[in-house]
Amino acid sequence: QLNKFEKLSWRPFNRDSGAKKRARWLQARRIFSPSCPNLRIPNRFLREGHCVPPARSGHRCVADSTNLYVFGGYNPNFEEAGGAENEDYPLFRELWRYHFATATWQQLRTEGYIPTELASMSTILHGNNLLVFGGTGIPFGENNGNDVHVCNVQYKRWNLLNCRGKKPNKIYGQAMIIINDYLYVFGGTTGYLYSTDLHRLDLTTREWIHLKPNNSPSDLPEERYRHELAHDGQRIYILGGGTSWTSYPLDKPNQIHAYNLETNYWEEIVTKPHQKLGYPAARRCHSCVQVKDEVFICGGYNGEVILSDLWKLNLQTFRWSKLPAVMPEPAYFHCAAVTPAGCMYVHGGVVNMSGNRRTGSLYKVWLVVPSLLEMSWEKLLKTFPHMAQLSTLQLLQLGLTHTLIQRLK
Repeated sequence: QLNKFEKLSWRPFNRDSGAKKRARWLQARRIFSPSCPNLRIPNRFLREGHCVPPARSGHRCVADSTNLYVFGGYNPNFEEAGGAENEDYPLFRELWRYHFATATWQQLRTEGYIPTELASMSTILHGNNLLVFGGTGIPFGENNGNDVHVCNVQYKRWNLLNCRGKKPNKIYGQAMIIINDYLYVFGGTTGYLYSTDLHRLDLTTREWIHLKPNNSPSDLPEERYRHELAHDGQRIYILGGGTSWTSYPLDKPNQIHAYNLETNYWEEIVTKPHQKLGYPAARRCHSCVQVKDEVFICGGYNGEVILSDLWKLNLQTFRWSKLPAVMPEPAYFHCAAVTPAGCMYVHGGVVNMSGNRRTGSLYKVWLVVPSLLEMSWEKLLKTFPHMAQLSTLQLLQLGLTHTLIQRLK
């Protein structure tokens, strides 16, 4: 299955308490409707019974060895977005979890204050903490954010990170990356102006600094949003992006801008084309993941068509390679995340421009040759799909390690 997209199916989440509560509310509404026509099922009961996230775009996702977490998103289709029961229509103020081992979706009930800027924010997983920065509400550009919200995915609780120093402007469509306990944020838009600003947050001291590179203004990268970042420990690389009217190219030798952490300079990196296919097309609103020194970009929009290709850039040789995998549905404004083992998951996005149609499909593709452990684990899960229902003691008696048992829970 290497370099081949696999569409994932899923099973309903086992706990049916939400569905039972929803049924009781529906029964109550039928009984009281004549006298109480405005009786409404509370959102928290209705949504508990859902087992699959509705189609969406502009959301973000992260992954660890066990789960894919999907946060936020946007869908202007009233019915697809949950109708009158979605209090945040056309946005999704929710956090979903896809459990790899059991192939189940679950909407997580979290405590604390969930961000309201739910489209084109930035997310990253730092240990057990999901960091969310920026983003926009409705109307786009009128309700932007510049706070850092943190959700501990183990305890399912949100907190606002109290920071000092000069915060970035209230923006969306920016990209961010963590290097050595520093969070770097680049670019984005207010909805009217596009940015080339670079900010750094020290996650230890929680202090923001506006970095001012030594380049002349003419040598800075172009202002942009909906780009992606990669790094090799010494440089931060910008991949693609654009504005509402243009997408920046990747098909010229000097189109990869890199910020050098040691010299405080922006540099232009000469990349090498694929021997037969050249360079990737220009794009914005694409996805990007990194596995060691290799960066993978997937899908996006080039101003004319929605893309479905998958490219790899090696950060040691700076050579582009086009992978044989093709997305089953071309998509942009989708999200992607990669597991520590090298399996990429792609979710949602806009798949039809004329119809403005979104999808809730979930795909996975191995970007590296999986280890013997991962291949054996996948085979075991397909052969015994109900292993998660066994007790820890039973699983230990079957010979599973504690690490694998953790993936089932």
